[in-house]
Amino acid sequence: MSAPEARRLDTRYLSAEHVAGMVRRKGLAECIAGVASYLRQDFLRWNDFDKCARVATHSEVGVIELMPVSDARSYAFKYVNGHPSNHRYQLPTVMAFGVLADVETGTPELVSELTLTTAIRTAAMSAVAARALAREDVRSMALIGNGAQSEFQALAFHHLLGVEVFHLFDVDPSATRKLAANLERLGLAWRAFGSVRAAVRGCDIVTTATADKTRAAILTADMIEPGMHLNAVGGDCPGKTELHPDVLRLGPVFCEFEPQSRIEGDLQQMPADFPVTELWQVLAGRIQGRSGAAQVTIFDSVGFALEDYSALRYMRDLALELGMGERLALIPALDDPKDLFGFIAAEASIAAASGAATLAAC
Repeated sequence: MSAPEARRLDTRYLSAEHVAGMVRRKGLAECIAGVASYLRQDFLRWNDFDKCARVATHSEVGVIELMPVSDARSYAFKYVNGHPSNHRYQLPTVMAFGVLADVETGTPELVSELTLTTAIRTAAMSAVAARALAREDVRSMALIGNGAQSEFQALAFHHLLGVEVFHLFDVDPSATRKLAANLERLGLAWRAFGSVRAAVRGCDIVTTATADKTRAAILTADMIEPGMHLNAVGGDCPGKTELHPDVLRLGPVFCEFEPQSRIEGDLQQMPADFPVTELWQVLAGRIQGRSGAAQVTIFDSVGFALEDYSALRYMRDLALELGMGERLALIPALDDPKDLFGFIAAEASIAAASGAATLAAC
C-alpha cells in the first residue's frame, strides 16, 4: 500500500479588513442570505455534530468564551468575549475570531475574524428562526437595543422576511440616532420611540438585543400582543436576561441547543421542566412551529457554536470564490514530520555555540 499523499499546510487567513472587503463586494444582504442558507443546511444535519455548551470564564466586567463543534469532516471553534463597558476604551462590546480545521489531520484550514461575521450570523440565525416561527404576513419589527447588532438584524428581516418598518428604542439616545442614520442610508423606514412599551405596540416581531450583563425584564407580559414573534437575542450568559418570566409562559419557546440555553438564555429563569423545543426540530418538520395567527412564539437565542461553524464555512467558500485572504504560515513545514527540532536546527546550533562561548568567558 502506498504512503498517504502529503497534505498542504496552507492556512487561509481572513482579517477584519478581508471580511469587510468580501462583504462589500458580495453585498451585506447577500452575505446574510448566504449564511442563512448554510445555517439551515447544517441545522438539518443536527445529529451529525458533536455538540457541547460553550466554555465560559466570567469576571465582574464581562465574559470570555470558547465555542467548539465538529462533524466527521470539520472542527470549528470561536473565541469570543462580551464586555458591555468596552465603549469606554473605544473597543467593541463583542470581539471574536475562529478556526475551521480538518478532522482527519487536525490541520487548521481557516483562521478568521468573527466580530463582523458574528453580527452577520446572528442576524441570519434570527431570520431563519423567524421564517419558521413568525406569521407569513409580518411587516413591522421593534428593535429594542440599537447597538452593534441592530443594523444587521434590520437588513436580515427586511430582505428575508419582508419587514418594511422598524420601531426603535434604546436607553442611549445616541445609539438610536446612529441606527436611524444607518437605516436612512439603507432606504429603510423607521420610527423612534421614547419607551419599550410604545416601540413594541402594534409590531409583528420584537427583537431585543441589549448589552448590559444584568437580569432585566425589558419585555413584560402586558406588552405582548397576539400573533407576535419575539426574537430575544441579548440574554446570552448566566445572570443576563431580557424577558420577564411571564412572557415565556405566553407561548411556545424555541432555542438552539437546550443544555446551553437553560444556563445562558432567558430560560435560566424557568424551572428545569419548563418546556422548550430546539429549533432544528421545527426546521426538519418534526415539530410544528406556529400553530395559528394569534399565537405568540418566542425564540430564546443565545448563539451556538454550530452557527459559527456555518458562518466559517460560508466565509471560507466566499473567500475562495473571490480569491481573497492570505496564506498564514501557522504550522511549520517539515522535511521530516518526526523531526520538529530540525526546523530550528541551524539557529539552535548557533545559539548553543554562543551559549558555550558565554560560559567559557565566565
